[in-house]
Amino acid sequence: MQKPLNLRDSYLLSTLAVVLWGLSFVWTNDILNQNVPPFTFLFVRLACAGALLYVYARLSGRLQKVEKKDYKYMFLMAFFEPFIYFIGETYGMKFTGSAVLAAVIIATIPITCLVAEKIIYKVPYTALKIIGTALTIPGIVMVVMKGDSQTSVDHFYGIALLFLAVAGATGYAAVVKKLSGKYNSTTITTFQFVIGALLFFPLFLGYGLDGLNSTFFSWDVLVPLLSLAILCSCVAFLCWVNAIAKLGMMKANIFTALIPAISAVGAAAMGQESITVVGAAGMAVVIAGVIIAQKN
Repeated sequence: MQKPLNLRDSYLLSTLAVVLWGLSFVWTNDILNQNVPPFTFLFVRLACAGALLYVYARLSGRLQKVEKKDYKYMFLMAFFEPFIYFIGETYGMKFTGSAVLAAVIIATIPITCLVAEKIIYKVPYTALKIIGTALTIPGIVMVVMKGDSQTSVDHFYGIALLFLAVAGATGYAAVVKKLSGKYNSTTITTFQFVIGALLFFPLFLGYGLDGLNSTFFSWDVLVPLLSLAILCSCVAFLCWVNAIAKLGMMKANIFTALIPAISAVGAAAMGQESITVVGAAGMAVVIAGVIIAQKN
């Protein structure tokens, strides 16, 4: 069992993870705009992350032996995320065409985790948890308020897939909460990405091999892909598992409400989308909600 973090470090790790995940929507959008098949870069991302984590875990001596009875939980964790989550997130972004909209829907995870933690772990609701979580909702809406609207079938299909990702992330958080009391973050994250890569391998063979072309090996794809593999997979998930172990499902996942604001800033900085005055105000509301939800 790893040494418990103090509260301040847990908040810092949570913040770092969601900053990287906020940028992940922008980097994923960059790759999709190059017409790279989703299963091509998803498998390569996970395979790279899994290999890096395994080497790090072995060299650092932090790879723990997993009990046979826990293998099913390791598999279930990887099935929820990255498998279900990344399929829903990536194809959801592909059909909606918006990194910020995708981030907004993903930011509903704190609400689903609030319910899941109550049902599974019998964690009591507090008034500040409910108020803080509720406050993030109008803030999230403000971040993405635009004058235009999309009504195509693909757009709604994309939204449905993004909510599938939310379900995957909620299931993942519930399983990680169970495993984090026994195994360190390196062991959990290594198993997560190695198993995840194996789950995606058949889909890569069937639908992703053609994507290994000259475009894939261009810097326009490799730079965001390596950023996703190293920063958003290895670093962010190591931080996140530690944060869940200390803060619990709800308190950790409320930080994901910050993702739309981070994605909006990142997308604006890279010229993908713009930030409105209302959007900036929404960011402030979301941040306030996150702070309130952390109070006991």
